[in-house]
Amino acid sequence: MTLKRVLCPQRIRQIPPQFSWVDHRLVRERYIERCDHPAAALYLFLVTVADVEGLSYYSDAALTRRLSMSAARLSQARSDLVRHGLIAYQRPLYQVLALDVPQPVAARELDAEASRLRIGQLRAALGRAP
Repeated sequence: MTLKRVLCPQRIRQIPPQFSWVDHRLVRERYIERCDHPAAALYLFLVTVADVEGLSYYSDAALTRRLSMSAARLSQARSDLVRHGLIAYQRPLYQVLALDVPQPVAARELDAEASRLRIGQLRAALGRAP
């Protein structure tokens, strides 16, 4: 296990008055892997500038300039984020959406017979008697 240590103590981040956040589930639950680079860049920008409700209203002209992408690429990135449920868009408003609520454990549980079968398969794979 890697031991973490501060590499540059004089530059430890502080929470600024204009604070935004990125939900760690974006990476942990692999939402980010659904996005190509332009969509991820747009998402990062929108998360950074959004207010407490996730709202922002940057124009297409401002976004294409700030993100160095064409209008067509911006439109595609926006469509991708909407399709993946990461943002809502109604010109001129963007809303960064809350990530989906994780599925409850009970919905993922195996029934007793499936559990016994799975345990038997695991024991066999480990070379142990059922």
